[in-house]
Amino acid sequence: MFSRLRSDIQCILDRDPAARSTWEVLTCYPGLHALVLHRRAHWFWNHGFKWMGRFVSHVGRWLTGIEIHPGAKIGERVFFDHAMGVVVGETAEIGDGCTIYQGVTLGGTSLYKGTKRHPTLGRDVVVGAGAKVLGGFTVGDGAKVGSNAVVTKPVPAGATAVGNPARIIEADGDARREAAASKMGFSAYGVTQNDDPLSLAMRGLIDNASSQEHQIALLWQAIATLSEERSAQAGSCVPADAARDESFEAARLTQLVGR
Repeated sequence: MFSRLRSDIQCILDRDPAARSTWEVLTCYPGLHALVLHRRAHWFWNHGFKWMGRFVSHVGRWLTGIEIHPGAKIGERVFFDHAMGVVVGETAEIGDGCTIYQGVTLGGTSLYKGTKRHPTLGRDVVVGAGAKVLGGFTVGDGAKVGSNAVVTKPVPAGATAVGNPARIIEADGDARREAAASKMGFSAYGVTQNDDPLSLAMRGLIDNASSQEHQIALLWQAIATLSEERSAQAGSCVPADAARDESFEAARLTQLVGR
């Protein structure tokens, strides 16, 4: 019991730069209090004391603002950061090392009793503030759910889900992203500025259009140079062409879609 409590406190000290001491975490972190009360409620629930389990869960909700059904399964080193308004359903499962921010709902879309109605989070999953994960599917190990995302289908391990409805971004093997991720440790709130797939697609189209216009401008300049040389030899004048200059405002358009 005490070893698990020490592990919970240490994971908060490791992940929250605002945590300054063990005593502060033990006395002032509602996420930790919610976990301790849930374990007691879960014990009652599993040993047939259903009402007592629900009552302890209700007291925990009143004290911490975090509602965890006593039937939910929560692993070790789980960190509810701030966590006001978090709702965890009866058949939800949260793996070891997960980080869950405020306003998150691990809810269900089915009304049938006895079925797996709520999601399963793998190990080291980050669920951003306000996200809703709805249904009896699995969010894979190391996945991230962006703030305010609404997820209704499985998320592969290492992938990121953003938007409403959530769009799945597969794990990126690019070395630069891996280096950036290792520096951060984990993505706070489950999303970074480069994770929105629509913005990434728009940026790609803008960069491609800008590159094409640049190539066209170079071709026009080469043609104009040859024409001027021939015109000089022939003694005639060739008017300037506006197409020699680039007018595509790639930087401004990129700023509008978000960089």
